[in-house]
Amino acid sequence: MSAKRVPIRASSTLYETIGQYYLEAKMAEGSERKIAWVTSGAPVEILYAADIIPIYPENHGALCGARKMAVELCAAAEERGFSRDVCSYARTDFGAIYTGTTPTGGLPRPDFLLCCNNICGTVTKWYQHLQRHFDVPLVFLDIPFQHSGPNEESIAYVRAQLEDLIRSVGEIVGKPVEMERLEETLGLALQSSMLWAEILGLLANRPSPMTSFDTFVHMAPIVVLRGTQQCIDYYELLLSEIKQRVADGIAAVPGERWRLGWDNIPIWFKLRELSEKFAEYKACLVAATYAHSWAAMVSPTSSTDPLGGMAEGYTNVYINSGLPARARVLAEMVGTYGLDGFVMHSDRSCRAYSFGQYDLARMLSEEHGIPALIIEADMCDSRVYADEQATTRIEAFMETLAAHGSQT
Repeated sequence: MSAKRVPIRASSTLYETIGQYYLEAKMAEGSERKIAWVTSGAPVEILYAADIIPIYPENHGALCGARKMAVELCAAAEERGFSRDVCSYARTDFGAIYTGTTPTGGLPRPDFLLCCNNICGTVTKWYQHLQRHFDVPLVFLDIPFQHSGPNEESIAYVRAQLEDLIRSVGEIVGKPVEMERLEETLGLALQSSMLWAEILGLLANRPSPMTSFDTFVHMAPIVVLRGTQQCIDYYELLLSEIKQRVADGIAAVPGERWRLGWDNIPIWFKLRELSEKFAEYKACLVAATYAHSWAAMVSPTSSTDPLGGMAEGYTNVYINSGLPARARVLAEMVGTYGLDGFVMHSDRSCRAYSFGQYDLARMLSEEHGIPALIIEADMCDSRVYADEQATTRIEAFMETLAAHGSQT
């Protein structure tokens, strides 16, 4: 077993792949090829089937957060009247629009907007503002919140909207979306999703070949390139390397002792520091609801019933589900990955994701006998993160794990 951390070689290909994605989008600006700004939970397979390039403001916000540019951009949005209570992804992107400051060289101007509210309600007002700013069409997809799991009525309701979306996209590009091409794109998306799920499943090995902090980075293609051959190519490369790491006994955290789960969006500006902090305690994060969400975004039934499968997949999203469904997901992770504890990011910006975490933490303790650590922060805005408080909580949590482990 390796005594030091071994970098993931595929990372260089990842950066090339995502760089090429942004470059292609920028070069398409002003051409006949259409560009759509979309929310992270939108059915982009329809867009790719129509040769439309999807751009994700949320993904761009995460990149700004990771590059520690978000505070500057949030402040620029706040100077124009946006409250600090508004999602930091939204404020970051508004600030980037107003100042032109961005790590990508600037996002290309959208020809239209696609907003799907299966991730939160904030995106509704966010995209209405983008519509006013850019003066372009806004297509809205309404996904009912699933209190106790998907039902026939919800699936039928969403399916009907997908049919309308296909017609709207056809009108925007000037020709109908070919169902054969959509089925092909859905097949690529399903294959990508299955590859991503297999990669995540390998983290159940002891020692784990990679950490959830790694998956937060390597999930980029399944978000922005879902439904393309580039996505499949990348995950086949990554899967091969992770399998080899398992065979060679390479540990993401050398001397791994504790196995932890993560709930909510990453704290992008502290990704490296938190990874190193937990590694100091020989604690490896091996499962994350955020990364796992994209392993289930595409339903297997999409291969036999394209629209029905899409409606089911985009409705049955972790963040669009009630607490009983979320509790089941966490319980499955505890068993599958042999978790000793859970780390929950109470995200000031993402109330939809953070709601109910204290109840979920209590469930983990009462039903599974494992403790949960709750870190209060924000995914991009470092002004609401306190290093001392987070460090103290992590240290106390690890002491709890050690005491619990000595008693069992």
